[in-house]
Amino acid sequence: MTRASLTREEILLAAGSLVRRHGPAALTMRALAAELGTAVTSIYWHVGNRESLLDALVERTVEELGEIEPRGRTPAARVVSVARTLRRELRARPHLIAMVHERGLTERMFLPAQQALVHEVHAAGLRGARAAQAVRAVQFQVVGYVLVERNRERAPLQRPAEEELWHPAMAEQDPALARALGAPVDQDRLFDDSVRALVAGLLGQTGGMT
Repeated sequence: MTRASLTREEILLAAGSLVRRHGPAALTMRALAAELGTAVTSIYWHVGNRESLLDALVERTVEELGEIEPRGRTPAARVVSVARTLRRELRARPHLIAMVHERGLTERMFLPAQQALVHEVHAAGLRGARAAQAVRAVQFQVVGYVLVERNRERAPLQRPAEEELWHPAMAEQDPALARALGAPVDQDRLFDDSVRALVAGLLGQTGGMT
C-alpha cells in the first residue's frame, strides 16, 4: 500500500539516508520508493529524475554545512568549536561530500565555515594576510585530518600492526613512547590537541581554548 501524501523534504531526507548508508550507487528511484513506501511516479512528481534528485541532495548538503555556529567565550575557543563541528559534519556524510566535490561546489560548501572563522580571527586581532592564513590553516587541518581518518578506516588489516612495530629500541629507548605509539589512536583527543595547538600558535594565545 502506497502512502497517501509525500513531501519533497521527506524524499530528500530518505534519499540522503540511503546515500549515507550505502553510497550514491544505491540511490535508485525504485530503492527510494521502497524506502518511502510509495510509487516511483510520486518521487518523479516531487523531485524530477535521478539527476535532479542528486542535484537537490548536493544543494541540501551545501546548506547543512552552512549551519555551523561558533561556541565559546573567546575567539580561540570559538575557532576550535568551528573546527570540531566541521570535522563532525564531514565525517557524518562522506558520500554526500564526495558528490559535492564531483559537482565542483566544494569551495562554496566551505564558505560559511570560512566566514565564521574570519569573524573569530578578526575578533582575535588578526587582519589581512595573517587572518587569511589562519582561516586556511584551520580549514586544511580539519579536511586533512578527516581524510587521514577515512584512509585509516578503509585500509586493509596491517601486518605488522603498530603495536608490533614499536618497541623501546625503535623509540630511542623511550618505553613510554613506544607503548603510546603502539596503542590505538584516540582520534578525538588527537584532533582536539592538534587543533588547539594550531589555534594557539595562529592567534598567539596559550589559554582560552575551552
